Amino acid sequence: MRLIACVIFLLLFFYQIGLNAQGSKFDSVVVTGIEQIYSIEFEKAEKTFRGLISDYPKHPAGRFFLAMIDWWKIRLNSGNEEYDDIFYQKLEDVIYFCEEILDDNPENVDALFFLGGSIGFRGRLRIMRESWLKAADDGREALPIVEEAALLDPDNLDVQLGFGIYNYYAEVIPDEYPLVKPLMLFFPSGDKKLGIKQLKSTAMNGLYAKHEARYFLMTLYYNFEKDWESAQHYSEMLTSSFPNNPVFERWRGRIAVKKGDWITADSIFKKVLVKAKNNLTGYNKLKVKREAAYYVANNYKITEQLDSALVYFNRCIIYSNRIPSEEESGFLINSTLYIGAIKDMNRQYDEAIKYYNEVLEMREFGNSHSLAQSYLDRLDKRKIK
Repeated sequence: MRLIACVIFLLLFFYQIGLNAQGSKFDSVVVTGIEQIYSIEFEKAEKTFRGLISDYPKHPAGRFFLAMIDWWKIRLNSGNEEYDDIFYQKLEDVIYFCEEILDDNPENVDALFFLGGSIGFRGRLRIMRESWLKAADDGREALPIVEEAALLDPDNLDVQLGFGIYNYYAEVIPDEYPLVKPLMLFFPSGDKKLGIKQLKSTAMNGLYAKHEARYFLMTLYYNFEKDWESAQHYSEMLTSSFPNNPVFERWRGRIAVKKGDWITADSIFKKVLVKAKNNLTGYNKLKVKREAAYYVANNYKITEQLDSALVYFNRCIIYSNRIPSEEESGFLINSTLYIGAIKDMNRQYDEAIKYYNEVLEMREFGNSHSLAQSYLDRLDKRKIK
């Protein structure tokens, strides 16, 4: 089903917000509100977009971006479905509003883009909730709407985001997931180089979509291109603009880990833990604290500050065990294994054996079972001697 989700994902992103010129005041308000959303300043953003609705009652932008506030609330804690219903309701409001506009003017570009965008985001949440058939229906419904809008406004730089994402992933995903190839016969072919070019154009020149373009460039360079320098470049742009966005900050830390830059990673994840302690929005989540504690612990392990490493690996385990209904994570498994190894090094053999056996009782992660078993075998041989 995840492979099907990848294909649906391509469809749902074959769009992006495009606004007809409404004047510099309109643009300024929209950009301010978007930046407030990315800055996780939701109350300010809501005030901004409700003001936009008041000043431009016949334009769908304000209603759409009010829904995007809830999308980011969901994004900060994707396992929590608390905001799902209100998000769906707000999208339905935008869809109805846009359809009313299109009844009077079928070529209204703004209504077409926000209609397609609303259906697309509805599908994105349905993918997140593994409602595959409904998500597929959203993809099929959104695509022709957005194609029509793009034909009416071909020079819109923000539109390049949607086409850039599609062009890149339409070429890359069939190579990464060969089972998808037959399904891609029903879709236009992709062009990875063109996709990156389009994304870079939006990242540098887009008015409303530049930050989202930077996010996708960061993630594609990280996940598929394995180009850590380029991923870091875009992550630094995002964290510089939005220093208190936990999604962007955690990506910046992960990229530092991939580069082996443990000093930077340690600094970033310690800041994450401080912000969590200070209860900044989006930081005080168990999964956020778990990840941060793990990487801080790992840096202490690398620098042989083993007592400190134990403290943070134990914190990682505590946070992991408090997350309900979740498969044992790599963070939990590795933390347990590393604590066992540290206990082993400190000649606390009984404690080490306990942790190694716990690893064997968990699911296999990487070579966790073989490592734990080899450590146990070595301890058994030591006892025989």
